Amino acid sequence: MKRSKKLEMWQAASCLLCFIVAWAHLDDVGASEFSGGWLTGPLFKMADYGCTLFFLSLFLTFFSRRIVGITTLVASLLCMPFYLCFFVPGTFRRIFREEYSVPLQTSFVWNTWVVMGILSLLLGIVVNLRCLAVADCQNTPAPDHWETT
Repeated sequence: MKRSKKLEMWQAASCLLCFIVAWAHLDDVGASEFSGGWLTGPLFKMADYGCTLFFLSLFLTFFSRRIVGITTLVASLLCMPFYLCFFVPGTFRRIFREEYSVPLQTSFVWNTWVVMGILSLLLGIVVNLRCLAVADCQNTPAPDHWETT
């Protein structure tokens, strides 16, 4: 199978970007009481696991593009609720009805780090779906090589 170095570099860059943005934001939030809530605690743990998967994917990029694509997609899905909790807290409160200690001030909060995190996850999703699609296309035989019965 012919490997595309350009695609591998895009995949590695997207994993690195997602890792750096997630790690920087998790470090700020982890020292607060956010990590101990009934909803925010599991969201923090999911994002932490996702950040670990991004780091692992970064090292595996040059060995198996397909495994890294799946791992990065899983990591992106693990991190997305964490960012959405900060970006649209009103929606989270409507979905997860419970008594909150802090009153809701607005349904939408603009935070540059959160927007960068969501955009980096979307970039990672697009790049890794492309890598999975190309890997699948490369493994299928050409139509003239198919055997007819």
